Amino acid sequence: MESAFAKMGFADYDTRNMACVLKDVPLFMRSTIAPAADKKAVPAERDGKLISAEQFSRITSLLYDAALDPKSWWQPCLAAIRDQLGANYAALIVRLPGHADLGLILSSAGEYRDAAVYPSEIAALCPFRGMPTDQVVTVTDVLSEAEWRASAYYNDFCKDMQCFHVIAADVATKDGCTYALRVTRPETSSNFDAQDRAFMNMLVPHVKRALNLHLSVHQDRQVISLYSRAMAQLMVGVVILDQNGMVIESNPAATGILEMQDGLKVSGGMLEANYASDNRKLQRLIRDALMQTGASRLSITEGVSVGRQSGQLNWGVVVQSISPDEWTEGKQRPSVAVFVRDTSGKAEPSIKLAQQLFQLTPAETALAIQLANGLSLEETAEALNIRRNTARAHLRSIFSKTGVRRQTELVRIFLNSVAWLGNK
Repeated sequence: MESAFAKMGFADYDTRNMACVLKDVPLFMRSTIAPAADKKAVPAERDGKLISAEQFSRITSLLYDAALDPKSWWQPCLAAIRDQLGANYAALIVRLPGHADLGLILSSAGEYRDAAVYPSEIAALCPFRGMPTDQVVTVTDVLSEAEWRASAYYNDFCKDMQCFHVIAADVATKDGCTYALRVTRPETSSNFDAQDRAFMNMLVPHVKRALNLHLSVHQDRQVISLYSRAMAQLMVGVVILDQNGMVIESNPAATGILEMQDGLKVSGGMLEANYASDNRKLQRLIRDALMQTGASRLSITEGVSVGRQSGQLNWGVVVQSISPDEWTEGKQRPSVAVFVRDTSGKAEPSIKLAQQLFQLTPAETALAIQLANGLSLEETAEALNIRRNTARAHLRSIFSKTGVRRQTELVRIFLNSVAWLGNK
C-alpha cells in the first residue's frame, strides 16, 4: 500500500538523506546589528550569520507546535523569533472581535516570559492601530523619528521597556480575531532593515495558518468534549478499539461499566465478555467490524446482549466499524467503536432544567425523576419522604402540565427529553 509520505512526493528520499534536505540551505544573510549597552536586554549577536532553511524550519515548527498545543504555549516560538531578529522583545497581542481596545499580550524577553492584559488606553495610542492585515511595517513606515519620540505611546509604554525600534504585522483569523505580532529592539541597536523585513514577510503567512489551525483544533476539541459529555450523561459508554482490536480509549460512562467487571471487562488490553458464550459472539462482531474496516469505507453496525453476573438486566452492546482514513497510518488507528448502555443505572438530570422544560415545581420534578428511574408511585413517596396522597396530588398536577394521562406515558416523554443533557 502506498504510504502517505510517498503520496506527498518524498518517495525517493531515505532516512539518511532526509536529515540533510533542509540543513544549511541559505535563504538570505542576516543584517549586522550593533551591540546593545544593556546586555541583558538583547541576546548575543551573530553578525552576518546565514538564515538557513533549517533555522526557518525550526521556527515554523515551534509555531505549529504552539498551534496544536491545547495550553497554547506560544513563548518558545516567540523566543526563537526574538533571537533570530536580535531583539529584546517578541510579543503576540490577541484582540477579540468587537473589542479592538482589549486584548492579551503573550511576550518573550530573555529568560522572562509573561502573559498580561493589553490595556485599552495603550491600544488606543498605538501607531500601528488599524493598519492593513498581513503587512509588515516598522515605526519609520508610519511615523518620523521625531513623531515617534514625541508620541504618548512611546513615552508612556515603550521607552521604559527599551522598545525603540519596532517591526510589526497584524494577522486576522477566520473567526474575526486580530493578532498583532510585535518585535522590538532598544535604541542602542540598529533599526530593522530589509533582510529583517524579508524574514517577517516569510513568517507572517505561517503565523496566520498556525493561528487558524489553532482555532480549528480548539473548536474540534470543544465539540468532541461536548459530544463525550452528552454520551456520558445519557449513560452511553463508548469504547474505541484499534486495528488489532486493542482498547485505545473509553469515555467516563464506559470506564465505569468496565471497572465493575459485571459482564464486560478489559483483559490484556482487549474488550471481553465474562461469559464464554457472550464473549464468542462479541469477538465475532469485533472481527467482522475489523474486516469491514480494512475492506470498505462503508461501516457496519451489529449488536449483542451480554449477560451480567449480578443478575441485573443484560448489557446492550453495539459494535460499529469506523471508516478508514487513507492518510492515517501508525501503530494505533481507531477502527471499531463499541457502545454500551447502562439500562439499569439511575440517571440524575438537572432538576432546574427539568423544571424549565416541563414547567414543574421542585417537588413535582423530584417525583417525575424518581418515576423515570423506575420506581412506583408508592416507592417514590417513600423515597421522597412524603405522603402517598401528596405524591398522587403531585402526579395529577404533572399530568395536567405535561398533557399526558398515564404514568407510563409520563416516563416515556421524560426519558426522551433533553433534560438528561443538562448539568446537575
